[in-house]
Amino acid sequence: MAKKKVISKKKATISKVKTKGRKTKGSKMKDIRTLFETLKNIVLAALLLLFLLLGLLYLREKHNPATAKTPAKQEKTVQQRVKPTAKPVKSTKKRPVDSTTDKQSFKILADAALPRLLSDEKEQIVAHEGYTVSFNPTYKQANWVAYELTGRESVSKKYKRKDKFLIDKKIKGGTADNGDYTRTGFDRGHLAPAADMSWSRRAMDESFFMSNISPQSPQLNRGIWKELEELVRDWAVTDSAILIATGPLLSPKLKRLGKNRVAIPNAFYKVIVSPHGKNPKGIGFIFENKGYKGVELSKLVMSIDDVEERAQIDFFVSLPDDLEERIESKSNSDHWKFN
Repeated sequence: MAKKKVISKKKATISKVKTKGRKTKGSKMKDIRTLFETLKNIVLAALLLLFLLLGLLYLREKHNPATAKTPAKQEKTVQQRVKPTAKPVKSTKKRPVDSTTDKQSFKILADAALPRLLSDEKEQIVAHEGYTVSFNPTYKQANWVAYELTGRESVSKKYKRKDKFLIDKKIKGGTADNGDYTRTGFDRGHLAPAADMSWSRRAMDESFFMSNISPQSPQLNRGIWKELEELVRDWAVTDSAILIATGPLLSPKLKRLGKNRVAIPNAFYKVIVSPHGKNPKGIGFIFENKGYKGVELSKLVMSIDDVEERAQIDFFVSLPDDLEERIESKSNSDHWKFN
């Protein structure tokens, strides 16, 4: 009986061991499956997170104005990065040369009348209807004013002057105003004459911008300076079209007038080129800021090269080099009609 009990206990023990062994093996398999599921979930979560990040990056790039450009905007940005090697200038008015004569030997370039400063003077170049101005903020007036005058324009009397002097709003930092000239004894002298702009209402009005005005002695403004202006209009008729550049001679020690500290030039220049015909020609003048009673204009003629040296300005730089050199180096008044 005791032996049977011992055997029964042994079987029970073996049965427990076997049952325990089976449970341990099943538990391990379950743990492996659980681990696999966990790893799979981690991988899926990582992939989902990755896709979300990629989606966010895509949306950010798409809606970012700094990077989302149309092809046109991309091209514009590239152009803006390119720095010009020279100062940009605006072209003068583009109009056909007067066809009343057959003296044209080549087509005038649109910017042929635009000078270039040889000094370090400050300038802001602004194009108006009838002329282009290089404005000097240091002296509150122009370095130069340049324009083309055709024969048809020079005889036009379509619009009359209103004598209404205006601040040029295109000039940064402002120009002189009428108060600067009040009771100073100086005229508000035109650089590009109003009479040269009578072919257009806008051109006439803009000729009274203070950027086109400089302090001139009444004796000069109403005397030999006016005489030359009238003569230039005759030359435009004779030669069908001419190019003109004019302005004050500026220097640091000039006296000033008005609240805007407008410099009073000691002298003014005017250079003219007639590029037509078999013998293109040029002529230059420099006038002191005073009267010239009894002095003939033909006696004051000088070469454009001489004016360039005094003014430190290169005139008519867009003309062909050989033509520019030929007409600027001579000062023969016989080629121009003074009577």
